[in-house]
Amino acid sequence: MTLRIGCIADDFTGGTDVAAAFRRAGLRTALVFGVPDADTSLPADCDAAVIALKSRSTPADEAVAESLAAQKWLWSKGAAQVYFKYCSTFDSTPDGNIGPVTDALLDAAGAPLTLACPASPPNGRTVYQGHLFVHDQLLSDSPLRHHPLNPMTDSSLPRLLAAQTPHRVGLVPLTTVRAGVDAVREALVAHERDGVRHVVADALTDEDLAVLGAAALELPVVTGAAGLAEGLGHAYPASGPAVAEPLPTGGRSAVLAGSCSARTLEQIAEFYAAGLPSLHLDVLAAAAGRDIVTEALAWYDTQDADRPVLVYASASPDELAAVQRQLGVAEAAAQVEELLGALAARLVERGVRRLLVAGGETSGAVTTALDIRTVLVADEADPGVPWTRTTTPHGDLALMLKSGNFGAPDLFVRALKETS
Repeated sequence: MTLRIGCIADDFTGGTDVAAAFRRAGLRTALVFGVPDADTSLPADCDAAVIALKSRSTPADEAVAESLAAQKWLWSKGAAQVYFKYCSTFDSTPDGNIGPVTDALLDAAGAPLTLACPASPPNGRTVYQGHLFVHDQLLSDSPLRHHPLNPMTDSSLPRLLAAQTPHRVGLVPLTTVRAGVDAVREALVAHERDGVRHVVADALTDEDLAVLGAAALELPVVTGAAGLAEGLGHAYPASGPAVAEPLPTGGRSAVLAGSCSARTLEQIAEFYAAGLPSLHLDVLAAAAGRDIVTEALAWYDTQDADRPVLVYASASPDELAAVQRQLGVAEAAAQVEELLGALAARLVERGVRRLLVAGGETSGAVTTALDIRTVLVADEADPGVPWTRTTTPHGDLALMLKSGNFGAPDLFVRALKETS
């Protein structure tokens, strides 16, 4: 088996997002969690493989080392092109990690230049004149300016990248994109001649991203969010409609939420409004030594087995700030990951067979706790939010890993109802 394309995603929910994009383009896609080792295998007939790392907020040197190891493994499976997937809100800091990882991947591939575009129009992320918008707001005016790990206070992608790389950054404006594939290719050649290494591209629509994907088809390294990945997938020959991947049936359903994004908080509120059982975890009590996991499981055991349940550590901005003041940002995040990872393992032991997880760090903790390395991507409940299927020692599992900001407000209720 030879892959058409390999992808490195900088967090676990980002991995599911981009895997869904490849699948929409007609590529049978496998998702691998963590850097694969020599024994890691892929399902037969895969066109694309996505390696989901937890490198978005780690130190830049660690992110680079993991990404290079993933790139090497993808090359060993025959992938001639590697796509580096980061968040559609370009989550990073002046120290990285997008710039350093991209430079390392380019160096390893011997490639002089890459295209960068985090646009994801179905999710309201667009790029115009190099500035990133979230719906009708500049990124710096959106709720992402309050992100607990990577607050985004600048909307200019060229400026953001220039702070992270010693190399020149250029722009392909919307007028060039709208002129077509050949015009974009000519612009890339001109940028390469001028010594530009990172070329940001404008995109307002999926059609713009299709043009960019076709123009980038021969680049050894391409970077962006799921939108450009789908455009690139469609540019591969003989891509067609996605093949159905059946999900396991039977068993109980649960949601675990650790994200504190505005959309996840809306989804929690919708679940509660639907009259479904939900339990909020006391992170400060857990840090003080109380056995919150045992308490949560005792609550779960009293619930109706035919109804989905929600267990969450998500908090409003004020509540989160209070926890972080007492524990520190890193310790607060670690407590949430430990609690929800442990709960995931115990819930699957108790018969949960449909598990929806909200938040990138939470998703990483859950897949680690369940020792899940590879899944096949199935249907999406909402754009960028696919179900996946895998096997655990306790049976087959339908698993959804949701980026905090993705999905409609009723996603938790609807997705579990549709698969029950």
